[in-house]
Amino acid sequence: MTPDLMEEGTVTLNRAKGVSTSAGESGGREASYGRLVEPGQLDVAHGTILYLDDISVSFDGFKALNKLSLNIAVGEMRCIIGPNGAGKTTMMDVITGKTRPDVGKAFFGSTIDLLSMRENEIAQAGIGRKFQKPTVFEQLSVFENLELALKADRRALSSIFFKLDSAQLDRIAEMLKLIHLKDHAQRTAGLLSHGQKQWLEIGMLLMQDPKLLLLDEPVAGMTDEETERTAELFLSLEGAHSLVVVEHDMKFINELTTRGATADKKKVTVLHEGSVLAEGTLAQVQANDKVVEVYLGR
Repeated sequence: MTPDLMEEGTVTLNRAKGVSTSAGESGGREASYGRLVEPGQLDVAHGTILYLDDISVSFDGFKALNKLSLNIAVGEMRCIIGPNGAGKTTMMDVITGKTRPDVGKAFFGSTIDLLSMRENEIAQAGIGRKFQKPTVFEQLSVFENLELALKADRRALSSIFFKLDSAQLDRIAEMLKLIHLKDHAQRTAGLLSHGQKQWLEIGMLLMQDPKLLLLDEPVAGMTDEETERTAELFLSLEGAHSLVVVEHDMKFINELTTRGATADKKKVTVLHEGSVLAEGTLAQVQANDKVVEVYLGR
């Protein structure tokens, strides 16, 4: 049977079953037409976890995003920089369903259309977002915050009889160590420093096991030591998760993009007036005259 007939037969079978086929490319020929993808299942066979195409958003005549296109690879750490009003927060609002664009496409993997989903559905699909201001349950302990963030059945009856098993206890212990709060497990979250609250919120997001993390100015207000520890935390997540980091702290950006095994390949994207002004390594964007003019200064 020829490849064309195989592909046609697979497509017909998929339609009958109500599932889609993910087609990969190899040597110029679609090679993955035999692989079935269930509706709503994340498919990253093509190597891209986030795909934005020609996204435009207007607020009362002001274009917050202007034909923005962006691709994030699986396991990539992408840093996004740009002046205030460049569209960075609006971009994350679109990805998480908080804002609907006027035009454009937004896909999580190759099969999940983000623009057809609600905010909670997008979160459940595997996209986690950390806002600039940390949001934790301040009256609860650090441990209890992480416990609440566990993926579990939260219906009333299930919650009444819920009890942590050994695997869940181990996961919380691992997370406490990862976010540098092992010695603060029983401390009330409201008593933590600003930086520690940021780490706790990141830990709560990670308890949900997101495939893509959106981090909005995560080191704003942190001490130098906390900023350094946060860089180490993010670098440890690289590969296991895809990260989009929006930040103004160029020293922090430098830490993230010049360390690690893939440092020479890490990209920085510069946004300006709602679209991509430049993209490349940190050294390349710092040497870009347009970037220097609108953001970095001379």
